[in-house]
Amino acid sequence: MSDELSKLPPAVQERLLRLQQLQQSLQATMMQKQQTELELNENDTALEELQKISEDTPMYKSIGSLLIKTEKTKITSELTERKELLNTRISVLTKQEERLRAQMKDLQTKLQQDLNPASPPPSEFTPPP
Repeated sequence: MSDELSKLPPAVQERLLRLQQLQQSLQATMMQKQQTELELNENDTALEELQKISEDTPMYKSIGSLLIKTEKTKITSELTERKELLNTRISVLTKQEERLRAQMKDLQTKLQQDLNPASPPPSEFTPPP
């Protein structure tokens, strides 16, 4: 494959390398998004469980290896803030994913044109009258 790659024009080689970079970035972005969605689901579950208990139920928050007594309202507030942050992060990652996919599609189209210059792109093809 490396031998075949060296036979290609430098511009095509650069595009292929750029495509690989975009694929890696897309994969990393998708993994981050998936992890963030999992954390959001855990956060939502915790908020749902908090609604089921009374205000005077003893609450503890894990800080490192310690459990610290706290109030339900404080925990609810922290989890709600975290939920907003996670939703924002998911939105940003979704936009980044869409942008990477569009860049990849554009680059793939250019590569196809580079590798098959005789055939016109499908959007520009018009049948003879």
